[in-house]
Amino acid sequence: MAANDRESALRIIDYDFQRQVLDKLVRLETMVETLIGNAQPGRVKIAEDKIRELERNDVRRSAYSRLINAGISAGISVAIAFHRYWLKQ
Repeated sequence: MAANDRESALRIIDYDFQRQVLDKLVRLETMVETLIGNAQPGRVKIAEDKIRELERNDVRRSAYSRLINAGISAGISVAIAFHRYWLKQ
């Protein structure tokens, strides 16, 4: 009987382990579907779209800031170049 008791105890432990593993796999599958998306854009796709939009805006903003910096630099250069003429008057 002792051998049968051990085998049944091992089966119960094995069954519990298998159930835990399957539960974790189900949770993992749910998380992956949430990230990737299941017939809908998932979080990764949404994040990629937002990053792409931010990069596009950053390029546009950097072009505007360069133009503004160039205008300010040109204005300062003109002011330095003509400061003698303006101060004499």
